[in-house]
Amino acid sequence: SFTREEPPPLFTHTTFTMKFDVNILRYIEKDTFRTLVAVEMGMKNHEIVPVQLINAIAGLKKGGGYKHIRELLKHKLVHHDNSKYDGYRLTPLGYDFLAIKAFTMRNRISGVGRRIGVGKESDVYEVVNDEGRHMAMKLHRLGRTSFKAVKNKRDYLHRRTSFNWLYLSRLSALKEHAFMQALHERGFNVPEAIDLNRHCVLMEMVDGFPLTQVKKMMSPGKVYNSCMQELKKLALCGLIHCDYNEFNIMMHLETLKVTVID
Repeated sequence: SFTREEPPPLFTHTTFTMKFDVNILRYIEKDTFRTLVAVEMGMKNHEIVPVQLINAIAGLKKGGGYKHIRELLKHKLVHHDNSKYDGYRLTPLGYDFLAIKAFTMRNRISGVGRRIGVGKESDVYEVVNDEGRHMAMKLHRLGRTSFKAVKNKRDYLHRRTSFNWLYLSRLSALKEHAFMQALHERGFNVPEAIDLNRHCVLMEMVDGFPLTQVKKMMSPGKVYNSCMQELKKLALCGLIHCDYNEFNIMMHLETLKVTVID
């Protein structure tokens, strides 16, 4: 369940094999973070970003980038790649940090807590702001399963043969945020979309349990009708939900209110 006990600590848990320690953000120097941003910018036109370009984008003196790159490598925020030529690329964790830093700069969040959801294409963390409001932060992970699965289910690539998983995850988050915002404004039972940055969607925390975790309920017929009503409302708007199942529907145990979360 999504509980409201104590404000979460600034970090917890793991993402892939990388330690998801957001406290690192407190100690990264300004120029080091600027170097991380430079790697991201360089990846718009380069699969692997050479050091010379990183220095130029970050505005660092010749050779000045190596110190900051070493720090980023230590925390696994970038990856060294010399398969084609010598350079660096962002890791998923580095991309996470860029989005989280943006949210903190906007005063959207002040702490990242426990991981509350793991899917084939996303991770969800509990976060909190300075006012003590608990929210959900969803990090899109397109391509975690396979390229073929994404190509078959998504229209992001069109006829393109080259792609960047971070960019595709960003497009996925953009689409989800737009749909969530539009549906919420029209009275659908979906979480309120609060903010968006890169591959990360910030949304309200939903009270309840995924239906897949609910073993008993007071009125299953009422819950079934509520689920069908949401599906009917989508159809009347010309929309088809391609993954409408018990994993993507939350239910409040007392009110039996259902909320579509994905």
